[in-house]
Amino acid sequence: MKSNTIKIENRGAVAILSLNRPEVFHSFNREMSHALLEALSAAEEDNNIRAIIITGSGKAFSAGQDLTEATAVDGPTIENILNEHYNPLVRSIRSMNKPIIAAVNGIAAGAGANLALCCDIILASNQSSFIQAFSKIGLIPDTGGTFFLPRMIGFHRAMAYMMTAEKMNAQEAKDCGLVFKIFDDQNFLEECIGFATNLANMPTRALALTKKALNISFSNTMDQQLGVELLLQIEASQTHDFKEGIEAFLQKRKPNFIGK
Repeated sequence: MKSNTIKIENRGAVAILSLNRPEVFHSFNREMSHALLEALSAAEEDNNIRAIIITGSGKAFSAGQDLTEATAVDGPTIENILNEHYNPLVRSIRSMNKPIIAAVNGIAAGAGANLALCCDIILASNQSSFIQAFSKIGLIPDTGGTFFLPRMIGFHRAMAYMMTAEKMNAQEAKDCGLVFKIFDDQNFLEECIGFATNLANMPTRALALTKKALNISFSNTMDQQLGVELLLQIEASQTHDFKEGIEAFLQKRKPNFIGK
């Protein structure tokens, strides 16, 4: 499905997927949700792409669900929106064997905020903000928010932000562990591309296995997780990049990782 709701740009080994409904602050509708899923799938299948950025074009990241669509007489039900739009996006991002960066360039509200939370790393513009806006319209947080936010910032702080719908600015988000780095708004995208390029040049197979280990850790005991680490470390030790990393270390040179 070709759609103007997602802009796709490749910069070297980095795919930049930009939400593109600026007239509604990149609120999600059916078309944009499906277009983003397709763009993620295409990036995963492209062997030349080794890192992915999700961002918003212009001044906003995403204002969440397009309520005009959700309340239309012939629009999708809440059940359909979650089952067909947001839940598949969360599962796609968490299962992706490539690092995915949320480059939050402005307001991230509701499902837009929680889409960022399910990415591997969150980078934020100094003009960005996050808001769990669901309680303002009598809903609960979705798009994985109730899973990721308490694990990121703690149970009671997550509960407070979700109940009060209080806005969190970029510095507050960084201080509580939600955001990894803040960049100035003027150079934001270029800084994020530079960050993603550094990741893309790393042993991305090992990064994918690290992501797999962390995903599993949410439901494992310590002993179970030690077993997971054992199996995944064996797998990592059999990769080309492990051998390259060891040779480069012994030869005192910079490694040339290829993601295999």
